Amino acid sequence: EVQLVESGGGLVQPGGSLRLSCAASGYTASEFCMGWFRQAPGKKREGVAATNIGHGIARGMVNYVDSVKGRFTISRDNAKNTIYLQMNSLEPEDTAMYYCAADLDPYCTVSLRTDPYNHWGQGTQVTVSS
Repeated sequence: EVQLVESGGGLVQPGGSLRLSCAASGYTASEFCMGWFRQAPGKKREGVAATNIGHGIARGMVNYVDSVKGRFTISRDNAKNTIYLQMNSLEPEDTAMYYCAADLDPYCTVSLRTDPYNHWGQGTQVTVSS
């Protein structure tokens, strides 16, 4: 069974940085996508960033929600089966529970919608406050 374990959340001041990690295990797919999502209290879960993990022509494709472009970077370490979300210039509006998710469809499209993703981590809290 696919397991995703996030870490790296915490409390940070506005303008600060955090790096989230998501360690994946239990999968056999070689072509798939992974993404970061967030959900603030009272709001819908939204896609933040996604990347293609495979080795084909879509390898390395990334997608970001407009509100984080230029501030957040999604990356991966295939040897460690881990993806990261480097978050810089954090704003109070970035406060949310952050989730890692996997879309094991080999034709995945680095979507920021939640419905293609069928495996989710437990989440890690990010709070941006002075």
